[in-house]
Amino acid sequence: MTSNPALAVNTRPWTDPDAKPFISIRNITKRFGDFTAVNDVSLDIYRSELFCLLGGSGCGKSTLLRMLSGFETPTSGKILIDGQDMAGVPADRRPTNMMFQSYALFPHMSVEKNVAYGLLREGKSKAEAAERAAEMLKLVKLESFARRKPHQLSGGQRQRVALARALAKQPKVLLLDEPLGALDKKLREETQFELINIQETLGVTFIVVTHDQDEAMTLATRIGVMTEGVITQVGEPREIYETPKSRFVADFIGSVNLFEGRVGPSAPDLMRVETEDLGPVSVPPVPGLTQGQTVWLAMRPERVWLTREPKEGAVNTVPGIVRDMGYVGHMSSYLVRLANGRQVRVTQANESRRDNPISWDESVHLSFEPADFRVLTQ
Repeated sequence: MTSNPALAVNTRPWTDPDAKPFISIRNITKRFGDFTAVNDVSLDIYRSELFCLLGGSGCGKSTLLRMLSGFETPTSGKILIDGQDMAGVPADRRPTNMMFQSYALFPHMSVEKNVAYGLLREGKSKAEAAERAAEMLKLVKLESFARRKPHQLSGGQRQRVALARALAKQPKVLLLDEPLGALDKKLREETQFELINIQETLGVTFIVVTHDQDEAMTLATRIGVMTEGVITQVGEPREIYETPKSRFVADFIGSVNLFEGRVGPSAPDLMRVETEDLGPVSVPPVPGLTQGQTVWLAMRPERVWLTREPKEGAVNTVPGIVRDMGYVGHMSSYLVRLANGRQVRVTQANESRRDNPISWDESVHLSFEPADFRVLTQ
């Protein structure tokens, strides 16, 4: 059976110039005395997105989240949610709810009473609040824990209770501040997919603040990378990783090798960049660059070919010596020292290296495909 294209739902509305954003942040600035925590940020977020604000400590991401929730007032700028200007709208009147990193559960209340608490405060009847709490506990797979107290739950279970409580009031937007930060690595990875499933089931717009790159890459429909109070790049996870727009983003998301160089002569299909570390490197031509201009070449470790002999047909190749390596199950990571002392990080899947793997102190050759370099100007 063929579906009607006219009825198809656009799951990537940010690619449609005519799509109307659900949340519009316009030139938002927040100052605390002489310190600017958020600096002239503009951002559009669409209905039912799972959007991640990603950045290091003190970059302004939590302050931006608190301004969305109404717990902080912008120094200047405007926030609109579903077409409504949030200026002067208190936190308890906004179509948002916040889930805090600490979970903030009431220790003396049972799980079901924790989830129902906000509904009772809104004036819902006990029966209505209990029914909604039961629905939410079923959603997060905790219905059998309804009568337990928070101290009788694991960290992951407390996290899900906090999520159920935040969703019980049926907010249009759920704001999550480092929601998985208190969990251990294995549980955090498991809970990420539970969070995605819950978000997709309900269709609620989620905005997640995190400093964990892997978490953002797993969860998000799109990521906004923040540093020093500004958003430096917004894009889908693959776009952020494969086509960073700056050295900061390239270095912050995953692992990267960065090589400084100057633009050399260009041919129709390739441009030469003169680097101290790799010598002359051929890359695809980039419009707008001038000969002699300083650029940086970003290369992901998994894109580097590591071989004992020069790779046949390689356009860019350089010799080196393996100085360190680490085995992490599905892959191995290498540090290869070049002739000038620069170290290049390389990762290779272990599936293709079962027999006679490259090891410490071996002479090797690194090869780079021109299209695998990302040319950066900032």
